[in-house]
Amino acid sequence: MIETSEIHVVLGTGQLGTTVVHELLRQGKRVRAVNRQGKATFPQNVEVVKGDVTDPVSVRNACLNAKVVYHCVNAPYTEWANKLPPIMTGIIDGVSAVGAKLVYADNLYLYGPVIGKIQENLPYKATGRKGRTRSQLAEALMRAHRSGKVQATIGRASNFYGPNVTDSVVGEGVFAAALKGQPAQVLGDPDLPHTYTFIDDFAKGLITLGEHEAALGESWHIPNAETFTTRQFVEKVFAEVVQPPKLSVAPKLGIQFLSLFNPMMREVKEMLYEFEEPFVVDSSKYERTFGNHATPHQEAIRRTVQWYRQRVGSER
Repeated sequence: MIETSEIHVVLGTGQLGTTVVHELLRQGKRVRAVNRQGKATFPQNVEVVKGDVTDPVSVRNACLNAKVVYHCVNAPYTEWANKLPPIMTGIIDGVSAVGAKLVYADNLYLYGPVIGKIQENLPYKATGRKGRTRSQLAEALMRAHRSGKVQATIGRASNFYGPNVTDSVVGEGVFAAALKGQPAQVLGDPDLPHTYTFIDDFAKGLITLGEHEAALGESWHIPNAETFTTRQFVEKVFAEVVQPPKLSVAPKLGIQFLSLFNPMMREVKEMLYEFEEPFVVDSSKYERTFGNHATPHQEAIRRTVQWYRQRVGSER
């Protein structure tokens, strides 16, 4: 049941945007979802509108009367450098015209390779194209906040998994593979610790940031469950589906070779560093301020497997 007349606008209805919409509904919020088609499969009480996020006027119209706007728009890896900056500009300019808070869903690419835990106070030292693009976006948003143009905050997550998540390093190549009794496909060294984010926790964190004035003007690492090695994570997935664990590591030389003529492999190659050294996220800043709502991996994996069972079953 909708408990409020305040409108929460979700820009983008991909993996994350869809999850944010459902979490807002669970919390009794009034929700408007915006995408390029003006169509999406949501409950009837979700208003779905068409919008061009590169056009400030279109963004403004889509966000009229909004209390909080969640920027969950993304683009294919190969198009980040060209598409994401004008999207951020269009969203900043459009949201500034309606006076809503702007919550930006970000990742950790902008830090580049890190020694030790990944914390919010680290400098943006990415050398790869995608990381530099993410740095550019975050800096543009915080400049707009400091100038008073928009009230903004940034929530960051690691590689995520969960219901509706197929396009991820721990997406279809792990969960669907496990259900089919096939080896999970992973990158890098599977015996290094790597923090993985449950997408439902990411959605909850973004909504929490939009509710608190203390979140504005800063970036926050959304809480995650305990960090395991990738191998341990995969073993938990296979245990949930009652299958003996199988794991296949994509050879680095193969990725490097394919990157010579495959644009997507070039983008994957750029991010291999995340899986060749420990990749541990520190979310203590968020936890001290807003609490820890991370879902234990066992429960998160159970819910993810349940979703994949339905998906794999429907494909037969």
